[in-house]
Amino acid sequence: MLVFLLLISNFPSVAKADLKLRLKTEKARSLVASDASNYETFQVKDAKSELDRGRDLFEAGQFAAAAQYWEVAAINFQQIGDTVNQAWSLSYLSLAYQNLGEWNKAEKAIVNSLNLLKYQKANLRVKAVALNTLGNLQLAQGKGEAALKSWQEAERTYATVGDRLGKTGSQINQAQALQSLGHYRRAQSLLASITEQLQSQPDSLLKMQALQSLGVALQMVGDIQESQEILKQSLAISDRLNSREDTSQILFSLGNTARDLQQQPVALNYYQQAAATTTNPRLQVEAQLNQLSLYIETSQWEQAQSLLVPIKTQLNNLPPSRTSIYAAVNFARSLSQWAQQREAHPAQYREAAEVLARGVKQAESLKDPRAKAYALVKLGGLYFQTQQLNLALQLTEQAQQIAEGIYASDIAYQAYWQIGRIRKSQGNVKAAIVAYDLAVNELKSLRSDLVSINRDVQFSFQESVEPIYRELVDLLLQSKPSSENLARARETIEALQLAELDNFFREACLEAKPQQIDQIDKTGAVIYPIILPDRLEVILSIPGKPLLSYKTSLSKTELENKMKRMRQSLNLAYSQEERLRLYQYLYDRLIRPAEFDLANSGVKTLVFVLDGSLRSLPMAALHDGKQFLVEKYSVALSPGMQLLQARSLEGDNLKVMTGGLSAARQGFKALPGVNLEVKQIVSELPSQLLLNEKFTSANLQKAVRSQPFSILHLATHGQFSSRSDNTFILTWDGKLKVKELGELIKSRDETETQPVELLVLSACQTALGDERAILGLAGIAVHSRVRSTLATLWAVKDESTAKFMSEFYKQLKKPGIGKAEALRQAQLTFLQDADFSHPFYWAPFVLVGHWL
Repeated sequence: MLVFLLLISNFPSVAKADLKLRLKTEKARSLVASDASNYETFQVKDAKSELDRGRDLFEAGQFAAAAQYWEVAAINFQQIGDTVNQAWSLSYLSLAYQNLGEWNKAEKAIVNSLNLLKYQKANLRVKAVALNTLGNLQLAQGKGEAALKSWQEAERTYATVGDRLGKTGSQINQAQALQSLGHYRRAQSLLASITEQLQSQPDSLLKMQALQSLGVALQMVGDIQESQEILKQSLAISDRLNSREDTSQILFSLGNTARDLQQQPVALNYYQQAAATTTNPRLQVEAQLNQLSLYIETSQWEQAQSLLVPIKTQLNNLPPSRTSIYAAVNFARSLSQWAQQREAHPAQYREAAEVLARGVKQAESLKDPRAKAYALVKLGGLYFQTQQLNLALQLTEQAQQIAEGIYASDIAYQAYWQIGRIRKSQGNVKAAIVAYDLAVNELKSLRSDLVSINRDVQFSFQESVEPIYRELVDLLLQSKPSSENLARARETIEALQLAELDNFFREACLEAKPQQIDQIDKTGAVIYPIILPDRLEVILSIPGKPLLSYKTSLSKTELENKMKRMRQSLNLAYSQEERLRLYQYLYDRLIRPAEFDLANSGVKTLVFVLDGSLRSLPMAALHDGKQFLVEKYSVALSPGMQLLQARSLEGDNLKVMTGGLSAARQGFKALPGVNLEVKQIVSELPSQLLLNEKFTSANLQKAVRSQPFSILHLATHGQFSSRSDNTFILTWDGKLKVKELGELIKSRDETETQPVELLVLSACQTALGDERAILGLAGIAVHSRVRSTLATLWAVKDESTAKFMSEFYKQLKKPGIGKAEALRQAQLTFLQDADFSHPFYWAPFVLVGHWL
């Protein structure tokens, strides 16, 4: 879960690295000329005080008031001919407008600022600040390339004037732009370079602040472990320098990082330290709010109760600001969660409503439409929980109109979602579907920002995004769905698959290209199982036929329990009779209702777009009571037809780049069977081999870029996880994370005419206890942009893996045999071998992506 961070605006968080550092260091700096007349001196001092007052208000989250002061300051500086300070005022004014959602005014202000500075050679520092402001605006508008160029120019300008802090802030901003453009490897390289530069510097306040900003940046791009390490370094320097307030802020950031890592006790400890050491009342209440939400999340009711009075007191004493309003929203959210979980007295709902109503009034007094819209949508949600539907609808529609007016899609989608839920409760399904459609459309427009929005409020993809898609599908498939509703439901579930992958990578770099099954394979059928709270829905797409659907009434909990036992039953010690019974149960719900249609349509391949925990089960092992599914059909998995890469693998041109690790490394056991596996590959196909000490990240990158091959086979330990920073393959010298592997393979596509058609990961497994771990497999398949990925759902004995891979390549070499059919034939060979007939040996091998 992403938690309440001390951020003061709604544009991308890392992009404020320079601003946060500059506001700390520039406040006392004066650019005022000393030879002005008495009248001019009075005006200058007045304008300078307005500039400083605006900074104070901006830091306090009072953006409209800050804008007013900066508007006046800009006019006053213009009247006395002080171009430099006029430009400075306009640059800050643009930031205020960005926070208020007044994008046209923001653009006009920053353009005017830069025009004034065009010929000011002696004031490059001000120009650098303005360029960073321009980059903020461009990234918020989705112009990643333009933002990158602005921040690169800002970096050069800061370097010219010898401002190391400004240079570092601009570099951190560039990493955010690179991330938004999908250049993960370049972003990581830049952040690593910044880290190296900072490590070589002596301890100082500037180094500590830069490390803190870097730590937050790393958290934003999903490198949580590295973020934690950098923040700890920043904390150590802050402690040595006895910078108490910075120490409190870093402790708070470490709490957020620990919470991202699911380290609840550690996070609580950091929040408690932050609250105890800070002299900043805003930081104190935010730390206490995060403690409260964690206590409620972990059912520690006595500890939660002890925080209620201190938080109320702190909130009442905070001056009005966006920060105080968001704090009120978080407090109300915790109160309503408490009321729901503890079946508390309605008084807690009333108290939450009073807190939110006060937040709305504060937003009105601050002239902050964004804060008002956010508080209104949450207040409407509270009335929805208490079934006061008319009032809930009125408040939510008001929030939606405000959000649309300031292009705040991250609030608008929540408002539309809430309107849909209210309309559904009122029995108006048609209006509910319209509202849900609008919510999904807003989410699509938000793709590049979805992973970083609401970093200043509590946010969880599983709570705030995923349910929208599922609830819309639920509505579309009620009763007997029309052909149109079936098509829309399929489109929605594929959009959810894409959103899950965006969230997994914390970036939106996946290209969606919708394709129909008829365009890809006339003998392939696509099956979409969809897990809903009260039933399992299935949509079936067969070439040349209308979409079909069928359902089974059972609760999600019941289905989840069945699937858990199905996964356990694949253990060699489990009863075969019970295992077959479990897999027949799922066959009866996914396949049997469509047996006739499949048999009479010439279907040879079943492609599953799996949902939820179904992704962790081998579909090839489904059983009809007589035989396994793989005995009748080739089986493949896909994260959605919209992500399929339409290329073909030529059977007579199979060249393999093989990397392997048989030795024990970095706490992982040896894989002696890898030696046999790679030896057999080399003997059967034209191959290049990197084994053990030669299998390093650098050597792999060099080989991928320089050698012609169509298959990349990696025989090494690997892990799939629901977090991209914990999804990796093992090399001799480290862990190659999923994003790094994807960037490495994509770098070849840019220079080679022969792209990588098949990625084979023969010794990977899913992370234990991680129900969403299989996202890592889909993530590798999609992010690397290879046409297909062959991997294992669990670790298999490496001797049998070597035998299986040899059989797979033997089949793949045959003329006219596609990848899914080659996999099927290898699995059938194992089925007929008494030593390997158990599904444990052949079922974990799954093909993700194109099957031909």
